[in-house]
Amino acid sequence: MCGVVGIVAKTPVNQDIFDALTALQHRGQDAAGIATACQKGRIYLEKGEGLVRDVIRTRHMFHLIGTMGIGHVRYPTAGGESHAEAQPFYVNSPYGIVLAHNGNLNNAEKLAHDLLFVDRRHLNTNSDSEILLNVFASELQKLGKIQLEPEDIFDAVAAVHKRCRGAYAVVAMISGIGLVAFRDPHAIRPLVYGQRITDQGIETMVASENVALDILGYQMLGDVAPGEAVFISTDGQLSKKICAEKTSYNPCIFEYVYLARPDSVIDDISVYQVRLRLGESLAHKIQREWSGHDIDVVMPIPDTSRTAAAVLAHELGIVFREGFIKNRYIGRTFIMPGQNQRRKSVRQKLNTIPMEFAGKNVLLVDDSIVRGTTSKEIIQMARDAGAKKVYFASASPEVRYPNVYGIDMPVSAELIAHNRTVEEVCKVIGADRLIFQDLQDLVNAAKMSNPQIERFEDSVFTGNYVTGDIDAAYLQHLETLRNDAAKQKQRKDQSE
Repeated sequence: MCGVVGIVAKTPVNQDIFDALTALQHRGQDAAGIATACQKGRIYLEKGEGLVRDVIRTRHMFHLIGTMGIGHVRYPTAGGESHAEAQPFYVNSPYGIVLAHNGNLNNAEKLAHDLLFVDRRHLNTNSDSEILLNVFASELQKLGKIQLEPEDIFDAVAAVHKRCRGAYAVVAMISGIGLVAFRDPHAIRPLVYGQRITDQGIETMVASENVALDILGYQMLGDVAPGEAVFISTDGQLSKKICAEKTSYNPCIFEYVYLARPDSVIDDISVYQVRLRLGESLAHKIQREWSGHDIDVVMPIPDTSRTAAAVLAHELGIVFREGFIKNRYIGRTFIMPGQNQRRKSVRQKLNTIPMEFAGKNVLLVDDSIVRGTTSKEIIQMARDAGAKKVYFASASPEVRYPNVYGIDMPVSAELIAHNRTVEEVCKVIGADRLIFQDLQDLVNAAKMSNPQIERFEDSVFTGNYVTGDIDAAYLQHLETLRNDAAKQKQRKDQSE
């Protein structure tokens, strides 16, 4: 889960890219970066660990010159958490290319091998985004052309689709030629594009979510389709083409549950509207299965569950209250590395209002339960604040399987719902009762806005992976790389 942005404009783009990345900050708080290109073709790059405002300072903006650029906000997926893995990545041959990527390549190890022994290209990090950059660069180089036409770009993207498996929403800038954005054949990770008209002419922008376009006054033209590439030349001409031989529309359903901002519209589906429907269906489930409930008050776990919780309370005719106050200067605990840091950050991020809990049976509503660490801490906080009983509701179904498409969900053993019943999960997190959303209700909530979606990428709930190339051996290998112990060792190695 990262955020990408790309702009081809008539005036300097550095401030607009900075503002767009700030709007996408929720998608990654580990690292940030901006690359720009001037008319002479020179590329300027600034990146590092931390939030956008901490990485890109005023002194950096002065040398990020040019009317074309891309940006990235990152949280750790494949690779590590060091400065070296911050994006965008740059390669000087051919042409000079910088690339930013949201997603995860499932065949990264094979691609890395082929790049070294077949393409003769050197990799400097463990990031699959650098692999993707070099695959794209290699395919462009095979064309053997000094000047590139849009069809040449599309041919290179088509070759990338043939070589790469997994999820990828990409923006890449080719010095002196233009900017290309493309999406994997399943359209798992989001990518939109739009334009605005200025006194100087038409400017074009691509981004992970339309909110980044909105704040800069761009009119959204649409989502990049599965397997599609959108190319904008340096003079602003826009071309697009479906570059994959076989495509299907399978956006990640977890975007609507947690990842995206509520004011975003992804693949013609309003995130806010989905979350409203999730509150309704969760309330209906409580009415069906727990008609004699004794809930006194409904409270959201800020912020992503607020929409669903408010509707749930309304449907049940129960008082809605804000019992937790969020410190907005603490990052999203879901994407923090390490179990100890996540546990500590819960108490730093949330504080209770005891008068709202005292002597009441409280239903807490969260967007999901992944590891259970956060839920357990929050339930204990509610009891410490004086709650008589603490019930817990998840707006999404049980997360039972790891994600391989760019969300750093832990391995199966670290998922609290894996191989546990609802009752067992309830006991572990310390709730008096636990309610999960039904998967079909989640699918219906999203599909109602766009019936053309063939199937959502829902592997974290079902274990069914849409790319069809994930087996037990792959997941076992992934477990050795992505469990918390392995990550702690990696951070230690990088610091030495």
